[in-house]
Amino acid sequence: MTSIEPWKRTLYVLWVATFCVATGTSLIIPFLPLYIESLGVHSETGIAHWSSWVFAAQFVTSFVFQPVWGAFADRRGRKLMLLRAGFGMGIMTTLMGLVHAPWELLLLRLINGVFSGFIAMAISLQASVTPPEKTGRALGLLQTGNVSGSLIGPLVGGVLAETLGYHGVFFFTGAMLVVASIVVLLCVHERPMTAKQRQKQTASWRELVPLWSVFLATFMTQLAMMSIEPIVTIFTRHIYSGTDLSIVAGLVVATSGIANLIGTPTLGRLGDRIGQKKVLVFALVFAALSFIPQALAHSLTLLLVGRFCLGLFLGGMIPSLQVLVRKLAPVSIQATAFGWNSSSMFLGNLVGPLLGGTVAAAYGIRSVFLITMFLLLANAVLVTLNRTLAKTKLPSKPTS
Repeated sequence: MTSIEPWKRTLYVLWVATFCVATGTSLIIPFLPLYIESLGVHSETGIAHWSSWVFAAQFVTSFVFQPVWGAFADRRGRKLMLLRAGFGMGIMTTLMGLVHAPWELLLLRLINGVFSGFIAMAISLQASVTPPEKTGRALGLLQTGNVSGSLIGPLVGGVLAETLGYHGVFFFTGAMLVVASIVVLLCVHERPMTAKQRQKQTASWRELVPLWSVFLATFMTQLAMMSIEPIVTIFTRHIYSGTDLSIVAGLVVATSGIANLIGTPTLGRLGDRIGQKKVLVFALVFAALSFIPQALAHSLTLLLVGRFCLGLFLGGMIPSLQVLVRKLAPVSIQATAFGWNSSSMFLGNLVGPLLGGTVAAAYGIRSVFLITMFLLLANAVLVTLNRTLAKTKLPSKPTS
């Protein structure tokens, strides 16, 4: 009986762990405004403001600290950073269930952002142990764990809020994050760094300059995904007059996630064959074009088609970007590079909703689709013109 290759075993374990983390971190999204209301905020304006601040707080500190933890991982190991993130977020999330005021929740979300980065470090660890010719496939599959958890989390969170109460969901989520960390602790094995290898961790941050277009594309990917998320329910209400608006709005949001599950591993494998730069440009262009049917939608069907196409092509961008990080980053600062890429992602998560809300308020919701489309097309042009991306070559064997 043939044993499972070590890189595949690591992939399966990290898939389960990232699924648990993504599910856990998205459990609280459906009832966050209701939880804030239960903490003593009763005006609609106050709830909206506190919900926005609490939601964004984690992205702010995550953006700042991702490169720091990435640099630390280059010196001390990626597994240690996985455990730091998992156990840290588990404890912070549990404490969120004990707060009595919204400012306490805001403070814990800020601290939680300091500990975040589990999924980014899982990607870095997987990339370091996977054979070069299979990196796109592996990272694409790993991304499906993240997407699946993000899709299921809000659905499960709504059910758990009814059965366990708001406080109970935070306790449940904290336990899930701790369990995921224990799985990594027991089942993931990273080759320890020797003293000689640690002495080599002296590459300059200037060696990350060729990656600027990758970081920009990562930022734009998240911005495109998040720009319409805060107002998609309102837009759906404009074109759909049925009584089951909540269900239909949930379907509109979930459609892009379902398509992402298809596009991520498929285009990840294609990138291994024809090159990640080609797949990235292709995905950027067609993700941009997918905003046209959404902007023109006056029926639910056309909106769903546009959302599906968006998720499909955004799924091709994510593994391509991750593989390009591995290709371009020096081995000595590879985790640092993944940290910066993760930081770009968190910045997109923060800026996207702000941009979408601001543009929608000033020019109307449909203009959000068009502006995001032009930004993605501009990014495709920048990636195409970047000659560095065309010259990348992976090492002949995986680094660790």
